[in-house]
Amino acid sequence: MTARWNDRRLVKRVKPGDGRQLAPFRWWQMTRRSVLSIALPTDPATPGGETSVYTIEVKHGGDPETWEVLAGLYRDGRHVAESKVPALFPVPGGHIDVRTSEAGMRRAHFVADDGTEHRLEPDPKSAEGRRMRFAREHPAASGLMGAVSIILLLIGIGLNLLQLAEPLSEIPPIADTIGTFVSPVHLPLWLNVALGFGAAVGATERALRMRYHWLLDSGAGI
Repeated sequence: MTARWNDRRLVKRVKPGDGRQLAPFRWWQMTRRSVLSIALPTDPATPGGETSVYTIEVKHGGDPETWEVLAGLYRDGRHVAESKVPALFPVPGGHIDVRTSEAGMRRAHFVADDGTEHRLEPDPKSAEGRRMRFAREHPAASGLMGAVSIILLLIGIGLNLLQLAEPLSEIPPIADTIGTFVSPVHLPLWLNVALGFGAAVGATERALRMRYHWLLDSGAGI
């Protein structure tokens, strides 16, 4: 019930598009723009019929005035709808679910009416597209990069939590209830900064593959 209510809420905030043409992807947009597409039947009830290409565009910097991150939906290259993220766009045969994290894309999937899911394909020139091509051409190196990303996140989050626990435990109500905690780890500022940077790199690498875990990736900003 809660999921269906949330889906209806997301659909209600979708606004009509203005019909503009989808701009081509430029190399300098790799860190701030994501473009992903999928071809869907115009009439799902007619197998083998005409198809339309649905494209999602997300500009990660947000609107310059409101700072809201918006997702635009294009059909065959024309802007047909727009919504704040997370976004849910109704399309023939289902809907397209779009979600972002602080590091980039979290999810861009077509969810059919029967529940099956298909991930949208990133533009080959985008950062997500280049990462996907690297994974296809160098699967072993890609797997190693993925493992390193998880290690960087675990180290960064774990050490940050240990160091945060000490000052939090000194808050009087907490100290009176459970006592104080003395962290076994006290890192110099430069190392904390380096670990934070490593965690951010790890989260970004995972976002390029649209991998997300509520603890790992949301905790990267701790």
